[in-house]
Amino acid sequence: MSVLLWVIIPYMCLISFVVGHFWRYKYDKFGWTTRSSQMYESRLLQIGSPLFHFGLLFVIGGHVIGLVIPKSWTEAIGISQEAYHWMAVVVGAIAGFCTVAGMIILIYRRRTTGPVFAATTVNDKIMYVFLAGTILLGLSNTIIGNVLGHYDYREGVSVWWRQFFLLHPDPSLMADAPLTFQLHTLFACLLFAIWPFTRLVHVFSAPLQYLWRPYVVYRSKTSGRLGARESRRGWERSELTRK
Repeated sequence: MSVLLWVIIPYMCLISFVVGHFWRYKYDKFGWTTRSSQMYESRLLQIGSPLFHFGLLFVIGGHVIGLVIPKSWTEAIGISQEAYHWMAVVVGAIAGFCTVAGMIILIYRRRTTGPVFAATTVNDKIMYVFLAGTILLGLSNTIIGNVLGHYDYREGVSVWWRQFFLLHPDPSLMADAPLTFQLHTLFACLLFAIWPFTRLVHVFSAPLQYLWRPYVVYRSKTSGRLGARESRRGWERSELTRK
C-alpha cells in the first residue's frame, strides 16, 4: 500500500501532468485559456483575485524553501530550526489565510453570478474540490502541525519529495507522516494530475514578454510629424500609424 500511495500514484500523476500539457497545447490551443469572466462581474473579482493569487505566490515560495532546500543548508547559514519554524508559521499562516479568503470570494462569485456559473464546466468543479482541499489541508498543517504538533516535515516529507524527483523515493518517509500531511500530498498529486484538463493551464501563459517589449504609442492622424530621428529597433512605426 505504501508503494502504491507514495511511489506509483505520484508518478502516474506526474506523467499525467507532463503528457497532458503537451497534448492540450498541441490539440487544444483554442481552449488554452482562463475563460475570463470579468465582463460579467468585476467588483468581487477585484477583491478575490489579488488575495488569492498573491497569497498563493507566497504559499508556493514557502513550499520551495521547505521542500527544495534541505534543513542542513538553512542551519549552515545561521537560521536555527526555531527561527525557521516561527517564520514558517507566521508567513505561512498569513499567506494561507489570504489564499483561502480569496478562494472563498471567487467561489462565491462563481456560484452567485449567473453567467459565470453557467460557464463553469464539470472539470472546473472537480478542480475546485482538489484545489480547495489541497489549500485547506496545507493551512491546517501550517497552523496545527507546527503549533500543536511535533512533526518535522523537513526530515520526512521534504526528503521524500527530493527523492521523488531523483527517482528513488522512500515510501516509508510518507507512511510515517501524520494523516493531514499524507492527505495534503495526495490531494496535491491528484490536482496536478487533472491540471492540464482545466483552466489552470493559464499559469503557463503569463505574458512575461510584456516586461521588456516597447509600449504601444497611439497617435491621432492630425498629430503631425513624429520627428526625423531614426527609430530604434522595435520602435518602428507600424502601418496603422502611417495612415
